[in-house]
Amino acid sequence: MTTPCFDPDDLDLSTRLIRAGQLRSQHMETSEAIYMNSGFVYATAEEAEAAFDGSKPRFVYSRVSNPTVKMFEDRLAAAEGAKVCHATASGMAAVYAAIMGQLKGNDRIVAASALFSSCRWILGDLLPRFGVSVEFVEGTDLAAWEAALKEPATVVLLETPTNPTMDIVDIASVAALAHKAGAKVIVDNVFATPLLQKPFALGADIVVYSATKHIDGQGRCLGGAILCNDQTWADETHGIFLRHTGPAMSAFNAWTLLKGLETLELRVQRSCATAHALAEYLETRSEIGRVLYPGLPSHPQHDLAMRQMSGCGGPMLGFTVNGGKDAVFRMMNRLRIVDISNNLGDARSLIAHPATSTHQSRPEAERLAIGITAELVRLSVGLESAKDLIADFAQALDA
Repeated sequence: MTTPCFDPDDLDLSTRLIRAGQLRSQHMETSEAIYMNSGFVYATAEEAEAAFDGSKPRFVYSRVSNPTVKMFEDRLAAAEGAKVCHATASGMAAVYAAIMGQLKGNDRIVAASALFSSCRWILGDLLPRFGVSVEFVEGTDLAAWEAALKEPATVVLLETPTNPTMDIVDIASVAALAHKAGAKVIVDNVFATPLLQKPFALGADIVVYSATKHIDGQGRCLGGAILCNDQTWADETHGIFLRHTGPAMSAFNAWTLLKGLETLELRVQRSCATAHALAEYLETRSEIGRVLYPGLPSHPQHDLAMRQMSGCGGPMLGFTVNGGKDAVFRMMNRLRIVDISNNLGDARSLIAHPATSTHQSRPEAERLAIGITAELVRLSVGLESAKDLIADFAQALDA
């Protein structure tokens, strides 16, 4: 196997997204090879022993590590500016391992209340069964964070921008409070992508992704990733958890995601520009109650978003439609270009009604408390032309 002769840290992000993590076989292929094997062989019994006792590290089993998966891990780590990346089978596998790898009975978690529904289930429904205490706070309220973190905690979990209400959480301020309480800070960075927001620079200890979303970018496969900058700690916490519980990324998915990283910058830039134009248009329509887009001055955390997200509002937006669920459904059903789907981060623009899809499983009171009302719509902006998307919403709203 041959590795590149350059240091990824010396390269611009655009180049890292294409060149980092290259691991060519003896055949010297241009595109990455797909290692669709479960195991590996050893020339001697002594070589196998050395592989398992760690004196001669190498690939031993694809549940533990795989050459194609390692290329994805190394490339994403270079893009994020992290020392460690562990790939997983899905984004939720990444979140779960990042949390569970650190916990024991009677530990305490403080989390933002606005979380993806599966994250809320893990924290609010699953972990208390095992004696873990969980406290939810309003993510945009620093006083609430300060009050909750006056007591020791093991983990702080937040996502920003939040799914689907597009709230912006002040990562730097929350991280400072969390570290005083002894907690490790996990940031779900999926809406911002590695391009728009750098949680490590703001004090985060762990960054998690659903690579299914913008990293793949074309709705082809599942994947997740956990990144951090402490190799020893990572290996002893979520690394050992992943090794023994087995949510491994497949080599084919890793190869697909490597191809996604190559075009990530171009796709996200295009989607952000279109999302901004579409958000500005929707604000002009009387049928729309509120547009929730961090790039607009009307967003309540606009100034923080511009500092924290590299001056960009991102490729996602939310908005409310006057008239409740019936009006929302009429508009969604009239769209000709935009697809109805619970996925996001695709080349295609996708619209969802969170109250009846992605967050339907959560209690209504919980949904309403974080702003998921019957009027709320989430829009993932794709790569279609801004003109065509605006026209599509115009005709749907006109009707």
